[in-house]
Amino acid sequence: MKFDDYRIASEIKKNLEQAGFKRPTDIQFKAIPAIMKGEDVLAIAQTGTGKTAAFAIPIIDKIHHEKVSNRTEGIKCIVMVPTRELAIQITEVFERIGKHTRVKAFSVFGGVEQGPQIAQLEKGIDVLISTPGRMFDLVSQGYIKLNRIETLVLDEADHMLDLGFIKDIQDLIKYLPKNRQTLFFSATIDEKIKKLAYSLVRNAIRIQVSPNNPVARNITHSVAFVGMDDKRFFLERVIKENDESKILVFVRTKVRAERVHAALERMGLKSLTLHGDKDQTDRLAALTQFRSGATKVLIATDISARGIDIANVDYVINYDLPEQPENYVHRVGRTGRGTQKGRAVSFCSPEEKAMLEQIEVYVGKPIDVVNISTSDYSETLDFTADTTYDLKALMREVEDFEKGKKKKKKL
Repeated sequence: MKFDDYRIASEIKKNLEQAGFKRPTDIQFKAIPAIMKGEDVLAIAQTGTGKTAAFAIPIIDKIHHEKVSNRTEGIKCIVMVPTRELAIQITEVFERIGKHTRVKAFSVFGGVEQGPQIAQLEKGIDVLISTPGRMFDLVSQGYIKLNRIETLVLDEADHMLDLGFIKDIQDLIKYLPKNRQTLFFSATIDEKIKKLAYSLVRNAIRIQVSPNNPVARNITHSVAFVGMDDKRFFLERVIKENDESKILVFVRTKVRAERVHAALERMGLKSLTLHGDKDQTDRLAALTQFRSGATKVLIATDISARGIDIANVDYVINYDLPEQPENYVHRVGRTGRGTQKGRAVSFCSPEEKAMLEQIEVYVGKPIDVVNISTSDYSETLDFTADTTYDLKALMREVEDFEKGKKKKKKL
């Protein structure tokens, strides 16, 4: 089936064609007809499968046709998301797919002045994409009215639960009309997710895509056994051998992100960092530069692993293995988006082998190992451009890592 076969507005079809989208992905093929019929939907699909378009296409089509025949004002749809970056990204998708339609989408989030956001809200919008905190601030101030909401979308619902937003979600429901459509999208499913989902949806259509293969088939992912002290040298080699590639590097902590950035600077390699200590302006600037290719290397914590769609990421490097196995899937899913091919390589130190075992259990099979010969390993260390070898600093990194593991066990 092609998008041209759907009974959706011609403007939407034209926008999809211009974006190069001819056929729906699995999640789109299964979700769009149900959403167009007004059904509640509970959708579980791995990252990078086109979930945003799966709900954006039918929502835009519905509101566009309503506005052609009935010019009622007010917000018709709210999309609740866990992070600011995801709010911006989803808004861009709505704007791209809704170009030349009557549908106006807008995002609000914290970390920036609320004045410009209030001004835009007062002009009138149809679709609101928002993080919980700023949305409730503006609701309490009377700038956002939710009494005309027809569709509620919860995107990256599992991540919202991880971040402790369950009370915000439950509080939101109190403001919404009971007679509404609810669309619940999540990358993973467990008992906690099920409990929340079934408290919100009514006789929902359940859609689950590729449940037995958490990592998309078009992603080649492997692991390289590298000493904790030597990771920066292997990252340097990957970057230099792929100097035209867009490389997304994941680390465990904000401090680690800045340390890796500093190491690359000493090697004469340009990179940017993205983590929670950055203000919103700097975070958006880093994403913009990385998306455009102006900077080829972005070093990020897991704040960026969830839902962010950055086109043409050639490599994902897990500089540190994630402590939560499911975050491995979200990280590697930043490459190989849609129909594109992608590669992911994880650096595993001896201290991280237990984490690797947990990840392999989660993905259901062993991860391919990159065999590094002794001579190749030595060559990587010998030819580094980083002439400073601060053993004390490196030992502190290992100590910090061990402290983090012990703290987690106590919790």
